Amino acid sequence: MSTTVCVTGAAGKVGRYAVHELLEHGYRVVAVDTVPHPPTLPAVWSREDFTYLRADLEDFGDTVDALGGCDAVVHVANIPAPGLIPPARTLNRNNLMNTNVFLAAAQLRLAKVVWASSETTLGLNFGDGGRAPRYVPLDEDHYPHPATTYSLSKVVAETTAEHVAAWSGIPFLALRFSNVILPEEYAAFPTYWSDPATRVFNLWCYIDVRDAALACRLALESDVTGARAYVIANEDTVMTTPSADLVEQVFPGTPHKTPVEGFAALMTSARARAELGFVPQHPWRDQVQAPPAG
Repeated sequence: MSTTVCVTGAAGKVGRYAVHELLEHGYRVVAVDTVPHPPTLPAVWSREDFTYLRADLEDFGDTVDALGGCDAVVHVANIPAPGLIPPARTLNRNNLMNTNVFLAAAQLRLAKVVWASSETTLGLNFGDGGRAPRYVPLDEDHYPHPATTYSLSKVVAETTAEHVAAWSGIPFLALRFSNVILPEEYAAFPTYWSDPATRVFNLWCYIDVRDAALACRLALESDVTGARAYVIANEDTVMTTPSADLVEQVFPGTPHKTPVEGFAALMTSARARAELGFVPQHPWRDQVQAPPAG
């Protein structure tokens, strides 16, 4: 019998790609969101291995019902960014959803919890008010430095996950996604190249949504125990200027924790590569023609 995975936030950007990634690799999926019949999932409605459920994760009863009968959960439902709703509501609603999912998973004895944390826990937005990285490339240890209630909600959730994992023995894997990019959004990349300030907020990093979905699946399939967090970013920046030059231009004197060569990302997924086998498959340079060097 195939493994059944609940995907929360299934109508959202990462959620809908995670649904397809899991279905394509033999999982049964219970897709959960608050919206009715999302048009983003049209290709899977008739599949016998797919169920769509409307549920409110801010209600613990709904959450238990949604996760009931599942073997694991990929939890990507949350207010997805700062500034979308008032700050206190962002913090409170994300905390409520995350806590409900984590406690429901423990109550139901799920095998694994994979969930969406955020690159913002590492100190974003860089450049805002003079904020600069302590070193590059950023890794999991450049934490916690929340600057918004959104990033604070993720720090709170990571702390909660550590304790619930310890109580329950269930692995909790936090994926600190970089800025998630849909394939059609690569067309905007050339507008960044002349001015580093337009994308400095996260040190010019990104993650292709298809690679974000891949990371979700690999986290499910890993043998990691306890609570672990992973930076999930593509291996290059969005820019056509070498990465070391960008850092020296915008944040002169910033220490290099490890060498930064070529267009290498300034947010490293080395831990995810080592522990999850995560290697991004969709660099933007396969999607957009970069100008010739020089």
